[in-house]
Amino acid sequence: MTMRLFDSEDLDGPNPGRSRRRRAFWSTFGLIYMIPLAHVVAGYTGIKLALAVLGSGAFIGLYYATPLSMRSWVDPIGPLTRTLLAAFAVVSAVLPFAFGDEWVGTPVYLSMICAMALPMDRVLWGIGGATALASLQCVLIDGAEGALPVIAVTSLSLGLMMVGFRHARTLVQQLRVARGEVARLAAADERLRIARDLHDLLGHSLSLIVLKSELARRLGEQDTARAMAEVRDIESVARQSLADVRAAISGYRQRDLAGELDGARAVLAAAEVEAAVRTSGAPLPDPVAGLFGWAVREGVTNIVRHARARRVTISVGRDGGAATLEIVDDGCGKPGEGHAPGHGLEGLAERVADAGGTVAAGPRDGGGFRLAVRVPLDPVGAERAAVESAT
Repeated sequence: MTMRLFDSEDLDGPNPGRSRRRRAFWSTFGLIYMIPLAHVVAGYTGIKLALAVLGSGAFIGLYYATPLSMRSWVDPIGPLTRTLLAAFAVVSAVLPFAFGDEWVGTPVYLSMICAMALPMDRVLWGIGGATALASLQCVLIDGAEGALPVIAVTSLSLGLMMVGFRHARTLVQQLRVARGEVARLAAADERLRIARDLHDLLGHSLSLIVLKSELARRLGEQDTARAMAEVRDIESVARQSLADVRAAISGYRQRDLAGELDGARAVLAAAEVEAAVRTSGAPLPDPVAGLFGWAVREGVTNIVRHARARRVTISVGRDGGAATLEIVDDGCGKPGEGHAPGHGLEGLAERVADAGGTVAAGPRDGGGFRLAVRVPLDPVGAERAAVESAT
């Protein structure tokens, strides 16, 4: 009868007006079973005809208005829908008693409207009440006893079928909402990734440009050739920074550990910091090496900016089933001073946590600062550690 009362576009869709018109159109097919009743009404005369026309008009109007007053399948029904549903129930109950056995069966429509409009925890009560009302009419109205089995089964089955249809439409609407939420979260994650990458990339590169610019300025009058070499380095770093930013926005940027270690030597040398790089063990897997590349860049950038160190040691190796990176300086960090990580270290900690690893950073005994990163080499172990860290 009313299986297509709601079209694929809900009231809260992109075009509510068109959706209403479509649902009104499909609702018309539910009234096809009232054609025989219209033939019966045409045989009435006088006041009975007027009352029958008025009653059938109220029945059809409420049949349309009740579901159309709902906002959507998911939202709770409002006072208007409750009022219309109550009025439709009264009309469905009164008409058969007023005009005889030809009108028996109007509660079948009530069963379907209850399945659509009532809250889900009350739907079965509504269907059961409509079926009981239809059965009672068959018992009490003369000449309708034989229709009891058909009317009762029809009312119950169509009501339950409409519940299934409503459940399917609810799932579709919830899926749309969930899909929109997934898209929003994906966009937020992408913005976070770009912000984190830009911070790591530009912080390092701009620090190197500042250092080399200061060196070129000091050498400008004393050693023009060396000053020009520093200027060329500045140009090279700026070009590479531009390429890094473009790659970060595109999502294809992968840090190379060997290249970052070479860059760290150059940056520390420009800052007049002695650097010692120690590597041991077999080459690291690309994901771990790329992660350590980010860590080296962040650690060296912080040393150049804040540490005022004279010597830095960078150690890369393996420890059991994990890869380890340690960056130690002899700068101004002191035990007991406390340490509040900045955005760079927070971003690094997020990257390492995604790989199932850990980050330890803070002042060390004897002065200076220590940054230690540990990442599992086993993918299964890394995934398990990441889940445990998240929970």
